[in-house]
Amino acid sequence: MATRKESTSTPTAPMASTSPGATLDSPVKQIQIEGLVVLKMIKHYQEEGQGSEVVQGVLLGLVVEDRLEITNCFPFPQHTEDDADFDEVQYQMEMMRSLRHVNIDHLHVGWYQSTYYGSFVSRALLDSQFSYQHAIEESVVLIYDPIKTAQGSLSLKAYRLTPKLMEICKEKDFSAEGLKKAMIGFEHMFEEVPIVIKNSHLINVLMWELEEKSTVADKHELLNLSSSNHLEKSLQLLMDRVDDMSQDIVKYNTYSRNLSKQQQQKHQYTQRRQQENAQRQTRGETPLPEEDVTKMFKPPQPPPRMDTLLIAGQINNYCQNVKEFTSQNLGKLFMAEALQGHNS
Repeated sequence: MATRKESTSTPTAPMASTSPGATLDSPVKQIQIEGLVVLKMIKHYQEEGQGSEVVQGVLLGLVVEDRLEITNCFPFPQHTEDDADFDEVQYQMEMMRSLRHVNIDHLHVGWYQSTYYGSFVSRALLDSQFSYQHAIEESVVLIYDPIKTAQGSLSLKAYRLTPKLMEICKEKDFSAEGLKKAMIGFEHMFEEVPIVIKNSHLINVLMWELEEKSTVADKHELLNLSSSNHLEKSLQLLMDRVDDMSQDIVKYNTYSRNLSKQQQQKHQYTQRRQQENAQRQTRGETPLPEEDVTKMFKPPQPPPRMDTLLIAGQINNYCQNVKEFTSQNLGKLFMAEALQGHNS
């Protein structure tokens, strides 16, 4: 289950409602989410999220053909490492029992998590989503970006692990050979599912009334061109991840050199042993017994390649965020230029 201890927490999957290990090919084509669920997630972050702190919760709903309908959610309360008596599984079961008593959808369909400037591609998220999808095939993870939402547009995306990555995670073969054999790249790790937000007619009427009551100044804030802070922070995070990628490349190059050097040492040792045995045979002596070369030369431990793929995926996500943000600002600049020319 999702936990609020820290940003690297790993949610634990619920009990399977479908057969574990099912191999359906993308059973969810679309996600329909109630507007009230979106408001609950936003409220959860506003009440408990602070800066880069991550908030998480559980999504509830049902599956209709190839559409996943998210009708409710509930957050996980904030607690620290000192709360040893807090049982997350028991808390979840009590919440589901309470929702069932009031005739509200209580079936698990995934989990949600906030993000800080799009920083969500991590090993913790990968392990959590794998646990959910392995238990419930249709599970998704919703990523809510409060900082991008504050810029004027709701940032809410749904992701699932691709079938190829699910097979790799089941086999737990994260070596370079295993990933190469499965043809897994950073672009083949997560698949985004389109989201449709659905509201009732009464909520739509309420939104129209609220829009009419909003002031003109609030509407003009959407045309604010000051974006240096957001862009600067995004580029700083991007550079940090590029540095991490460079360090991983250095580690892999060091591993390759050590492996090549060891192969040469094994080859030289084998040749010396063969020459020595040949000389002993010419002298009529008994040849030396053959030794297990693999035990004498233990291969160096290869660096984890999955972490490198996750870093590459996060770099790609940062680039996409910067691209979207700058394209929106360019649109605002052209609009402001047109307005200025019209008023002059």
